[in-house]
Amino acid sequence: MWKTLTNSASTNYLNVSPYINLVLWYTSLALFITVSAIYALKIIFYFEAVRREYYHPIRVNFFFAPWIALLFLAMGVPNSVSQTLHESLWYILMAPICCLEVKIYGQWMSGGQRRLSKVANPSNHLAVVGNFVGALLGASMGLKEGPIFFFAVGLAHYTVLFVTLYQRLPTNKTLPKELHPVFFLFVAAPSVASMAWARIQGSFDYGSRIAYFIALFLYFSLAVRVNFFRGFRFSLAWWAYTFPMTGAAIATIRYSDVVTSLVTKTLTVVLCTLATFTVAALLVTSIIHAFVIRDLFPNDIAIAISERRSKTTTRKWYHMRSVSSDSTNIEQYLKYSDSDSKSDVEPSSFSDKDFSVSVAKEVLVKN
Repeated sequence: MWKTLTNSASTNYLNVSPYINLVLWYTSLALFITVSAIYALKIIFYFEAVRREYYHPIRVNFFFAPWIALLFLAMGVPNSVSQTLHESLWYILMAPICCLEVKIYGQWMSGGQRRLSKVANPSNHLAVVGNFVGALLGASMGLKEGPIFFFAVGLAHYTVLFVTLYQRLPTNKTLPKELHPVFFLFVAAPSVASMAWARIQGSFDYGSRIAYFIALFLYFSLAVRVNFFRGFRFSLAWWAYTFPMTGAAIATIRYSDVVTSLVTKTLTVVLCTLATFTVAALLVTSIIHAFVIRDLFPNDIAIAISERRSKTTTRKWYHMRSVSSDSTNIEQYLKYSDSDSKSDVEPSSFSDKDFSVSVAKEVLVKN
């Protein structure tokens, strides 16, 4: 974002120093290396935990995160470090993303319990947005066919994912309240897609503007839902705010270069300020929770570490799933019976309805 602010014609009046991007880039690189080293140790000493993360319907999407971060680091390289990047870097970074997509997209289509209608949640956007980030970097390097290929793949699967998440099918599992920040990932894909298509096409044309306006509307529609994003304790999931907010800010800068006005300049400053404040606040809060309060990494029961998977635990887990599904079905039945009673149920049938409701409640209590 700071590199774009420095090089953009519409933000020259801000006089942003290129040294800000230089310092932040080196800091980000150091943090990435540190986190990667720690996760490598986790793979060595706690491979079972990593394996369960890989098969977890939500956590598997975060395996795209390191490669997306490397793509952004490549795009944010300061001019004083390197003027151009070799094309081979793009192929090296996109190869693991392509392998992950072949696996996950295949499961979405024919994965049984792992098909998209079962596991769809906002974190799935991480499995899609990598296509647009890769297309943006590849087009910036002067590549043609590769960026178009990944843009097409990303567009097809983003459309399906967007519709699936909007429909909220009965087969979808409800996302825990603590993971509500990942809903902001709705903004990430169209924001990056608008910039990627602008790079591929050579201008911020109507296609790029459509994607940008979708992202802007989703940003505002989520930002006004204050109650939806409060009432739960701090966790690493809060970092899901940063990527979409930064992506929307960069897309606004690109749009401001084409449509320069007081409104676009004001919007650029506001979104960049919000993104900067959010990153800074989350960084300070994470440090406090990690080193002062020491509750940043609570034990995750869903993927609790053990040397050998317990068969009893597995049976209990399936029993809990069946109980919860029965409870959900009963609750849905109660809702439907209440709605039907208002429309077409005769007064003489109220005794039967009351009896069915009492039986359903009794089953709920026993479960």
